[in-house]
Amino acid sequence: MKFAVPSITGAFANAFASKRTAAPEVKIGQRSSMKEYDQPLVWVTLLLLLSGLVMVYSASVSLPDSPKYANYKTHHFLIRQATFICIGLFLGLLAFRVKIEQWQKAAPMLFVVALGLMVLVLIPGIGKGVNGARRWIGFGGINLQPSEVLKLMMVIYAADYTVRKQQFMHQLTKGFMPMAIAVAATGLLLLLQPDLGAFGVIVCIAMGILFLGGINIIWFGGISGILVGVFSLVILLSPWRRERIFAYMDPWVEENALGKAYQLSHSLIAFGRGELFGVGLGGSVEKLHYLPEAHTDFLMAVIGEELGLAGVLVVTFMFYWLVRRAFDIGRQAIVLDFTFAGLAAKGIGIWLGVQTFINMGVNLGLLPTKGLTLPLMSYGGSGVVINCIGLAILLRIDYENRLLMRGGRG
Repeated sequence: MKFAVPSITGAFANAFASKRTAAPEVKIGQRSSMKEYDQPLVWVTLLLLLSGLVMVYSASVSLPDSPKYANYKTHHFLIRQATFICIGLFLGLLAFRVKIEQWQKAAPMLFVVALGLMVLVLIPGIGKGVNGARRWIGFGGINLQPSEVLKLMMVIYAADYTVRKQQFMHQLTKGFMPMAIAVAATGLLLLLQPDLGAFGVIVCIAMGILFLGGINIIWFGGISGILVGVFSLVILLSPWRRERIFAYMDPWVEENALGKAYQLSHSLIAFGRGELFGVGLGGSVEKLHYLPEAHTDFLMAVIGEELGLAGVLVVTFMFYWLVRRAFDIGRQAIVLDFTFAGLAAKGIGIWLGVQTFINMGVNLGLLPTKGLTLPLMSYGGSGVVINCIGLAILLRIDYENRLLMRGGRG
């Protein structure tokens, strides 16, 4: 006996005819084929984390030969990165158990806490400076980077703000200005560190979520132009940022190659040496004290040298899939009338996508050098842990979507 199978379009039209959706019709005794959670999302995340762990070890194994790291063992960064991943997965598991509505309720308070951490960084004796930048708070042997926390909190706060102010999204004073003030406050705190790269990511998160939330397109375009002017002015008023821009435009001039474009020129050399399939895992020459910060900001250059174009394309595709999946989950949540969850999911996609694009662009010479790590892969405790928590929230959003489509309660 044959049964007619409804089309996907028809099923969704019937399921979402009202705010409360009904469960798909399933025969008695028949088990639904829908998984309880997004298994591919989990596997891609784990694959990026473990690939990053391998590449961090490869990029840092020779660092103890340098006087700066003379007291370190060859596996120092491997052990620490593995520890960060374990902590991130544990905290991510805890974050997954928190309902999305509770994240929404706590959004304003979490944002205020993140701003408080940003203020603590600037207090002498609390904030820790490295290479002229004060971006960390030291806790014994662990350093917390509040700007990483702020990225996730901005996603949650902007999504909550857009939902609360939905009826005012077309107004300048009630709709846009409060968020603009919040972004300006974070921008000021980040520029005092200074951390222009993180400020750029946070601006993209806030503007992206407001745009998806239906802000007036005229105000959006005008404010975007103002932000471009602000970033340009910051660069023009900062001599060392100007020098970095000029060096980026022509990195092969001897003065630039030995100065502000030193990292960029050696990063490009690493990609050139890698060619199609790389020189082999562990065979990088540029990581032997030629390319500074090879295990953090310029990890992609080591990937390009050791694994070649093939390795770079695989990593790029995994990040592309991750960002696209975040938008798919967000779109599904909005269809289910979970607007906050949908905007938060898309905000996580914007965050990971923008930061990945900037990091890869810097490594490839498409963008001026900025101190942004590659999400999930580069060495760094704060980044890895917060990335894991963010993706756990994304997984929770998808889980609640599936639960509702099964006929359960979100």
